[in-house]
Amino acid sequence: MTNVSSGYDCSKCPALKESLFCNLDDSALAKISSQKTCNTYKKGQIVFHEGNRPLGLYCLRSGKVKIFKTGIDRREQIVRLATPGDIIGYRSFLGEDSYTATAASLDDSLICFIDKDDFYGVLKEDSRLSLNIIKLLTTQLRTAEELLRDMAQKSVRERLAEVLLLLRNKFGTDKADSGVLNAKLSREELASFVGTATETLIRLLSDFKAEQVIETRGKHIKILDPKALMRIANLQN
Repeated sequence: MTNVSSGYDCSKCPALKESLFCNLDDSALAKISSQKTCNTYKKGQIVFHEGNRPLGLYCLRSGKVKIFKTGIDRREQIVRLATPGDIIGYRSFLGEDSYTATAASLDDSLICFIDKDDFYGVLKEDSRLSLNIIKLLTTQLRTAEELLRDMAQKSVRERLAEVLLLLRNKFGTDKADSGVLNAKLSREELASFVGTATETLIRLLSDFKAEQVIETRGKHIKILDPKALMRIANLQN
């Protein structure tokens, strides 16, 4: 991790429109800018560990981060993927509890950190931040409910199709090679996100290739037929 605090103005953040701070007034945004620190994380570096106590809030300026829980067999279960503009670790932070998951960078990432006291100082001054937090928590609760439903009711094949579509919507595709997902997850990471064994995931990817729904080249996955994936995932058009 490398500290690169200087020169990163929140008002000029390319992910501001997608962030928790999107509609704050200029003075509140300036206060956050002056008080935060920014650090670069290399691919695979840990941002925070499950069980540790949060000292503030993290906001992703660039890159990708996975949030995962570790089972008794030390296997990862990815519960969320963060993109620029997302805040991470906020539920434990707001609940004044230990982290319930670990966060690690999937790509080289630039992540800003806002100290607990500084964040609450801005929260008291700008009510819009409180409303944004409520909206965020509501959205995340709905997402969690949908995930539980899918894990209980959908087959692994259906869940894989839905995850591939989610990755396309969340991370986009390569401009130079349309259809190739910008998220380059290992087979183990993808299996963890779907909630299945790596061997099962590899077999299903081979099935999707045989059905000409996707192509694979190493970690790269290219979606050839999004409509077919939607049918497999039982999603409404």
